[in-house]
Amino acid sequence: MDKNTLKTLIPINSLTPENFRELAAEAVIENVTAGSQLFKQGDRDNQSIFLLSGEVALSTTDTTDSRNVVAGTDEARYALAQLKPRQYTGTAKTPVTVAWVDSATLDRLLTWDQTTGYEVTEFDGSQDPEWMIRMLRSETFQKLPPSNINALFARFEPVEVKANQVIIRQGDAGDFYYIIKTGKANVSRKAEKDGKVSVVGQLSEGDGFGEEALLSGAPRNATVVMAAEGILMRLARKDFDGLMREPLVKWVTLDQAKTLAQQGAGLLDVRTEDEFRNGTVKGSINLPLTMLRRKAAELDSRRHYVVLCQTGSRSCAAAFLLSQRGFEVSVLRGGLNGLTRNV
Repeated sequence: MDKNTLKTLIPINSLTPENFRELAAEAVIENVTAGSQLFKQGDRDNQSIFLLSGEVALSTTDTTDSRNVVAGTDEARYALAQLKPRQYTGTAKTPVTVAWVDSATLDRLLTWDQTTGYEVTEFDGSQDPEWMIRMLRSETFQKLPPSNINALFARFEPVEVKANQVIIRQGDAGDFYYIIKTGKANVSRKAEKDGKVSVVGQLSEGDGFGEEALLSGAPRNATVVMAAEGILMRLARKDFDGLMREPLVKWVTLDQAKTLAQQGAGLLDVRTEDEFRNGTVKGSINLPLTMLRRKAAELDSRRHYVVLCQTGSRSCAAAFLLSQRGFEVSVLRGGLNGLTRNV
């Protein structure tokens, strides 16, 4: 089956073409025989399973809430029994074709799209969207809560550099963190014993450097010299500390979220409207991440909010935006994948 069929599914249909291609490359499409079990009630797997053809029976242990899902219907556009632990056992009633999609990958791609999509329009013409997207895909940025990434892009300062220019020198105090936007650089280190200088590495576009001294407080442990002219993006120590070293997001466990809810905290689901309609946490309200900037003023600023999405990725971005506006916000660790309907 053509993987372009995935474009009709929710929330895959909201991905940009580039991120859709990445997801489609990782998705697994499988033909399953009638009577085969796809998943069972109580499973906590990390897969989103979409029905592409045939019919699947969803059943529960007490047999009070059973139904069939038929490919091609509106219900089949959503992942089967997506809430974790799974509320149903899924069995192929007929021969079926299903797509297996990693939930964390899907939510990460949605976060990139929904964060970058509305944030880029707020920057002036000096910003480079392609560089920003490349950074979002880097290992360094993927380790950060998305909530901090928007502010980081605003704080990074472009610096034009020449070939053979020394950027940081071994023994100096740390002041900036750098990412190479264009160009190349060599990393060298001077041995303490004999004073011999050796090139120990090379850096290219997208590589970051200078974080060791900022994290440890120790002097620079190497010298970085540009091997070609280019542009560096640099981040001051205080911004590095606040946005990369000490993420602002307050994570809460499921039990902590329940306590906050009992104390009057609001549950805010920042997934798309289509995802929200297909199933969410009892008592939660929906404010999609893409609409948060325009709609945040409609929330009660005196109320604590526990923000949730599918895995926690989009919730981080939402929490950062809300905290900037004075809201007290917590993020449910693991999102809906670690939550049942009855919080």
